[in-house]
Order: sequence, then structure tokens, then C-alpha cells
Amino acid sequence: MKHYAARTGRAEDPGWCIEDDGTEGGMAKGRPFTERELDIMSILWGEGSGTVAEVREELPHALGYTGVLKMLQILEEKGMVRHEQEGRAYRYFPVAKPAEAGGRALGRIVDTIFQGSTEMALELLVSGRRLEADEVQRMKALLDAATCERAGDG
Repeated sequence: MKHYAARTGRAEDPGWCIEDDGTEGGMAKGRPFTERELDIMSILWGEGSGTVAEVREELPHALGYTGVLKMLQILEEKGMVRHEQEGRAYRYFPVAKPAEAGGRALGRIVDTIFQGSTEMALELLVSGRRLEADEVQRMKALLDAATCERAGDG
């Protein structure tokens, strides 16, 4: 299973959040994902949906049934998941997209750990990894586009 949640591995890094009105927002006003919430969202993104029992089975750490249920209820209150009745159980579906959550979390990592240096973050991301030629071409195109956008700003 592929997990999409971007994390620094630090418990104090809240990841991505939304404002109470449902819009993406800052950490002070929004309600951020906790590490366990990100784990649950990652499972839902990878699988497409899940019951409490299915999510619990996939978690990388032990958490009781009622703990998973409570986390899913909190995520639903935040507007990150929705549920549908399936027999006697609820099936939960992700509402938030992984690119939104990952982009926000990655931006926070770049700002806080790398003091805003995308170069340092990119170096760490690609060093020691074998990259396919087509991946490198797509990255170059992204960098070229970012350079053109930046030149147009000034």
C-alpha cells in the first residue's frame, strides 16, 4: 500500500489544516492533522475508503477500535472524510485530496526545516535516489516553469 501523507517525523509538526469554514488555512486558525490523523488519511487515500476495522488493520501502530472510530469522527468533523452506511458499519471516504495535504505539509517543512530554501529541500529529496530519465525530465520542466513564473513576477 502506498502512503501519501508527508510528515517530518516530528510529533509537533501538525501537517496540513483547514479553516473552520472549510477553506485551507494557517496553523493558528485552522485545525491541523495530527500524526495519527495523517496515518488514517493515508490509508483512506491509498485504499479509496475503509471501515473502522479495515483502517485499524492497516495502521502501522496499535490503536483500539474505539480509538480509530474517534479519529475518524474527528476527521469527519473537520470535513476531511465523509461516511456512508454499509450494513451495520460505516464506510469512510476521504474528502481532502492528498496533493492538497502534501503540498501544505511540504511547504511547512521547506519553511521551517530548510528556512525557505527549496534548493536544500530538493537536494535532500533526490540525493541517494535512483531517478528514471522521464522523472528527471518532468522535474526539469517543473523547474523551468517555476523559473519563467518567477521571471514574470519581477
